[in-house]
Amino acid sequence: MLEKYDIILASNSPRRKQLLEGLGIKFRTLTIPNLDESYPDDLKGGEIPLYLAQKKSQAYEQLLQDETMIITADTIVWNDGHVLGKPKSREEAIRMLQSLSGHSHQVYTGACVKTKAKSVSFCCESTVKFSPLTLDEIEYYVDNYKPFDKAGSYGIQEWIGYVAVESMEGSFYNIMGLPVHQLYVTLKQFV
Repeated sequence: MLEKYDIILASNSPRRKQLLEGLGIKFRTLTIPNLDESYPDDLKGGEIPLYLAQKKSQAYEQLLQDETMIITADTIVWNDGHVLGKPKSREEAIRMLQSLSGHSHQVYTGACVKTKAKSVSFCCESTVKFSPLTLDEIEYYVDNYKPFDKAGSYGIQEWIGYVAVESMEGSFYNIMGLPVHQLYVTLKQFV
């Protein structure tokens, strides 16, 4: 369906790569190091990853040829009006998971699909409810799974997803970092 395109997934995320592979689409990965991931302070919830996905796609515009397609994405965890990005330390990861313990939060992924002729962006929202977690459980997860490359300090597909996720509403794959159903619908607009 998209054979005419040289599709570039502009991401280092092994989960995004795995999820895009699951769609059976031929692509390659490429990342520009040290991209600025700052955003205006007045953005809230899903506005943040949508803005960042679009900002990332602009950084790759110089790579666009007539048959090139760039896919960018950004995921955040939104908890009590605050962004939980990727933790910078073990202590920060533990604090993030303590704040999620026993509560519901939202996971937002913004994505942008861009060619020379067209650009389509979207944001997907999922809600996740965690059971209460003990400090021992949180430390076990952080020490054994090292979630330092994950928004909110967790991967739903890992141990913590098995033991802590009481319920979820929305796309499971969005929580992993790439809402593949919505991405597939978007990609069909480029056929």
